[in-house]
Amino acid sequence: MSALAMTLLRLGFLFLLWAFVYFVVRVLKNDLYGTRITSAVTTTTGQSRGQRDIPESQSVPSSRPSRLVVVEGTLTGTQIPLASSAILIGRSPSCTLVLDDDYSSSRHARIFPQSDQWLVEDLGSTNGTYIGDERIQQPTIVPLGAPIRVGQSTFELQR
Repeated sequence: MSALAMTLLRLGFLFLLWAFVYFVVRVLKNDLYGTRITSAVTTTTGQSRGQRDIPESQSVPSSRPSRLVVVEGTLTGTQIPLASSAILIGRSPSCTLVLDDDYSSSRHARIFPQSDQWLVEDLGSTNGTYIGDERIQQPTIVPLGAPIRVGQSTFELQR
């Protein structure tokens, strides 16, 4: 093998090694710091962009919760209207409520309706999901106003 071919082989190997290191560092950075979240832009009506008004004909009876409210954490004040679909909470951009929190998992918890009640389920997170001070192990009914803790954020179901 000629010296030129050997030098090109060495440079190619060095390039592949540095590319591998770059991608490893990039994956670690994304895993440690998560997805960057920008603050919601508030319109003149006081609603965050992306929130929808629920028509009066579809409003939920007053005895049932109608929204999930973040009461503590980086997204304090955020409200998500409760519909008939589940709310996925975590760091992943595919979640309904994306948390910028190192103590939450990518897909941490799920809040979902089941026969006129709302339940919360931990999705195998490392740090757990809590209702009050109790860590839940299975889907659990969430009473109105009970604090749900995921990482460093706290939520409540409100009317």
